[in-house]
Amino acid sequence: MVFKRVGTDRPYPDPGLAQRDWARLPPCQVRLDTLVTTKAILHLEQLLARDSTFFGDLFPHVIRWRGELYLEDGLHRVLRAALQQRETVPARVHSCDEWF
Repeated sequence: MVFKRVGTDRPYPDPGLAQRDWARLPPCQVRLDTLVTTKAILHLEQLLARDSTFFGDLFPHVIRWRGELYLEDGLHRVLRAALQQRETVPARVHSCDEWF
């Protein structure tokens, strides 16, 4: 099993973070088997594209909400790490737990 669970939506409130806000968060190692996805479908061309991070962040975005880690953005990056048999991936983690 690559992920803890495969979800189809966001159970947490919109964090309202712009790209520059995400960029301020230092990346940390996250275990793949602790992540819950927020998308059930991946476009294969994103997974296989050599320049898939050209316009985006190099690190996946993760939301910590009620004790769970949700993969907000970067599904293709995390799947690449899984295909390389890595157990962790560097990601930017934003905690929404203190909001509610």
